[in-house]
Amino acid sequence: MPKNKGKGGKNRRRGKNENEGLKRELVFKEDGQEYAQVTKMLGNGRLEAMCFDGVKRLCHIRGKLRKKVWINQSDIILVGLRDYQDAKADVILKYSADEARNLKSYGEFPETVKINETVTFGEEGIDDEIEFDVVGSSEEEDNEIDGI
Repeated sequence: MPKNKGKGGKNRRRGKNENEGLKRELVFKEDGQEYAQVTKMLGNGRLEAMCFDGVKRLCHIRGKLRKKVWINQSDIILVGLRDYQDAKADVILKYSADEARNLKSYGEFPETVKINETVTFGEEGIDDEIEFDVVGSSEEEDNEIDGI
C-alpha cells in the first residue's frame, strides 16, 4: 500500500475569516426594503423580525448569509419585502452594533429602538445584585485559632 503523504481532510481548505476588522460602507434602505429587529430565531434559516414599519414578519436568511453571517436575537437587519407576500421577507444584510448606532443617529430608526451594545467584563457600574453579609469575629474565636 502507498504511504499516506497528503495533508488530508478539509481543514486545510478552510481559511481564517480576516474580514472582521474591515470597515464597509453604510448601506441605507431602498424602495422595497425595510429595517427590522430580530425578535425570535426559528431555526432552518428562518427568523421572526419586527419591522420598523410596525409589521411582524417571518424572514428567510438568504444563502449568501447562511453559515457566514451569524444573526442573533435583537440584531438589526435589512430585509427585502416581497410583493406577493406581505407577511414574509428576506434578510439582505445584518448591521453591526456600530453601524446600527450610526443609522440611529442619522434618524433612520425610531427612537424607541434599543441597539444591543456589547458589554465587556470589568465595566464600571455593573451590579450583579450579589450581596455578602459582614460577619464580625469575636475575640474568643481569635484566641481559639491562635491556640491551635
